[in-house]
Amino acid sequence: MSARILLVEDEPGLVMTLTDLLSAEGYEVESATDGPSGLSKATHEAFDLILLDVMLPGKSGLEVCRDLRQQGKDVAVLMLTAKTQLYDRVVGLKLGADDYLTKPFEPPELLARIEALLRRVKRDKLMPVARYEFGDVQIDFASGEVLKKGQAVNLAAKELELLRYLIDHRGKVVSREELLEAVWEYQPGVSSRTIDVHVAWVRQKLEDNPQSPRHLHTVRGVGYRFSA
Repeated sequence: MSARILLVEDEPGLVMTLTDLLSAEGYEVESATDGPSGLSKATHEAFDLILLDVMLPGKSGLEVCRDLRQQGKDVAVLMLTAKTQLYDRVVGLKLGADDYLTKPFEPPELLARIEALLRRVKRDKLMPVARYEFGDVQIDFASGEVLKKGQAVNLAAKELELLRYLIDHRGKVVSREELLEAVWEYQPGVSSRTIDVHVAWVRQKLEDNPQSPRHLHTVRGVGYRFSA
């Protein structure tokens, strides 16, 4: 299956050129010409990579990248910047961009960057998130605020830390041993039973049906897996 690429660029000529180039290489290409529409497409549709221009009307590429990462979107982001925008390149990488390419660029270099980035992102871990939403739950890990259906939910510090670790490794099976090391740092008196109890508490507070959870799944004999 060919990779899906979202091109967020406001120069019509470049949009047409890049769409033709990428389509000829077998990629499925969608485009948006401003920041808000690009963010909306990236939020509501599945893409493997986003080509994101920094200078966009409505919302800058830096803001789009930041918002995507805060939402927990793990799509690869390749930012397009002008030669003089060193500051933007640095900020973009800090906000979660995976790579950048300066304009003007040659088509072979763009294609090589895209191929390398798609390979790398597939084998890299998902990036940690500052804010995350799943189902009717909204979490701000920086402030510790958790909302379910708009109502505040009180999570204890270890419950929030446990949830964050599972979300940061979403889609992957996390063993109890790994949780003991990463969340509890092998504190005396903490056992795998402690983890099970904390997971049960989080389910009670956040899952619609704690007995049949949609997000916090038990992997029998191993540990847990978070799924959005």
